[in-house]
Amino acid sequence: MLCAISGEAPQVPVASRKSGHVFEKRLIEAYVAENGKDPVNGEEITTDDLVELQSARIVKPRPPTLTSIPSLLSVFQNEWDALALETYNLRQHLTQTRQELSTALYQHDAAIRVIARLSRERDEAREALSKITINGDGMANGEAMQVDGLGLSSDLMARVEATQEKLSKTRRKRAIPDDWVTPEAVQSFQPVEKSEPLFHGAQSLSIHESGDLVLLGGDNGVAGVYSVSQNKIVRELEVGSGAVTDAIWAGARPIVSTTSGVIKIFEDGAEISSFNVHKGKVSALAIHPSGDILASVGTDKSYVLYDLASYTQATQVYTDAELTRAGFHPDGHLFAAGGSDGQIKIFDVKTGTNAANFDGKGAIQALAFSENGTWLAVVAKGSTIVSIWDLRKSSQIKALDIGSQIEHVDWDYTGQFLVAAGPSGLSVQQYSKSAKEWSERLRSAVPAVAVSWGAKAQNLISLGAEGTITLLAPS
Repeated sequence: MLCAISGEAPQVPVASRKSGHVFEKRLIEAYVAENGKDPVNGEEITTDDLVELQSARIVKPRPPTLTSIPSLLSVFQNEWDALALETYNLRQHLTQTRQELSTALYQHDAAIRVIARLSRERDEAREALSKITINGDGMANGEAMQVDGLGLSSDLMARVEATQEKLSKTRRKRAIPDDWVTPEAVQSFQPVEKSEPLFHGAQSLSIHESGDLVLLGGDNGVAGVYSVSQNKIVRELEVGSGAVTDAIWAGARPIVSTTSGVIKIFEDGAEISSFNVHKGKVSALAIHPSGDILASVGTDKSYVLYDLASYTQATQVYTDAELTRAGFHPDGHLFAAGGSDGQIKIFDVKTGTNAANFDGKGAIQALAFSENGTWLAVVAKGSTIVSIWDLRKSSQIKALDIGSQIEHVDWDYTGQFLVAAGPSGLSVQQYSKSAKEWSERLRSAVPAVAVSWGAKAQNLISLGAEGTITLLAPS
C-alpha cells in the first residue's frame, strides 16, 4: 500500500470512506485540518471518516537530540512530508486553474458570437428603417415622389417667377467683368495663407459675398465665422447637439444644418430662427437666387423649402432615396438633389414635380450648377471624374478625369472655371467658348474637403480635413 499523497508506504495507514484511498495518517489529518476535503475527489471529510488499517509496524527509537542521526532523519522525513503535501496542492490548483481558463475562453468566444449577431441585426434594422419614408399623411410606399399638403404660397411662386424672368433675360448677354480673374492669374495661384485648425470634422464652407468672411462648423456642435483678412475666428455660433453638416450664407445671415436634423439661422451672432422638419440627418443646404428661399435635403428621402421672409416651412417633397447634395439652378426655377442611389433628381421649384433624372454612376458626392444656366457638374462618391451634364439635352457631354478622388466642386460666376477639391489637392479646369475645349489651368497639392471661389474669383479658399482654411492667390 502506498500513500495517495506522498507515494510512499505509510507508517500509519488510514483509508478514506469517501474515496477509498490509503493515506499516511499524519499527512491526511494535516490536509483535512487545513482544507476539510478529501484530497482525491474533493468531497467534504472529517477525521471520523478515516479508517485506520492494521499492518506491521516498525517502532522507531525516540531521537534524543537533533545531533543524532535518527533525529535528523525524522526532521528530514517531516520536511519531505510537507514538500509532498505542497506539491500535491499545487497540482490540484493547476488543474483547477486550467479548467477555469478553459471555461473563460469558451464564454469569451460565445460573447463575441453574440455581439457579432447583434451588430448584424442592428445593421439590418437600420437598413430597413432607411427604406421607410414618412410624410405628413402617414407612411409612403418608398417609390413614388410625394408632396405634402403645404405647397408654395402665391407670394413665393411670384418671387420664383420674377427671379427667373429677371436672371434668364440677362444670362446670355452677360459679359465677363473687367476685374475678373484671368486664366494666367489662375495658373499662378499658390497657398499664401493658412489658418490653424479651427473646427475639427468640418465638412463644408460658405464664402460671404464680401469675400472676406467664411462660414464653417465642426463635429462638436459649434460653427463660426472666419475672417480671411484677420486670419482668425471673429464670431462663434452655438449650434447645439449634432455635428455641422453644411453651412451657407443668406445675405448676412449664417445658416447651418446638423446631423440631428436641426437647421439654425443666425443674425449678429444670435439665433433668430430654427427648423426641425427632417426625420434624421440634414445632408445639405442650398439658397435660392432670390435669397428668400432655403432648401435642405436629408436622409429621410425628402427635400424641404423654407420661406426666409417669414421663417416658415413652405413645402416638403419625398423621393425614393436618401438625398445627399442640393443646389438651385442659377435662374431659380429648378432644384437639383443628389441621391444615395446615384440619381440626380431635377425638380420644378414651384410645383415639386420631378422634371428629370440623371444617372450619376454612384452615390452623389457633389453637384454644382454652372452660371451659364445649361450645365451641371456632378461627382460620384469616391470618383476621380467630374461629369458635365447638359440640361437641354439631358445627357452627359463631358467627363473630366482629375486623376484623384474628388470631394467638392465649384463654378466661378462666369462659368468658365471649375475647381475640384479632394484629399490629394485642387484642380482648376477652364472651358474656352471659342475653342470649345477644356484645359487644366491649375493643379495644387493643397488637400481639401471643400473649396470656393473668393471675390471676383481672385483667389480660392479651401477647407482642409483638419479644419484649416487655406487661401490660394496669385504669387
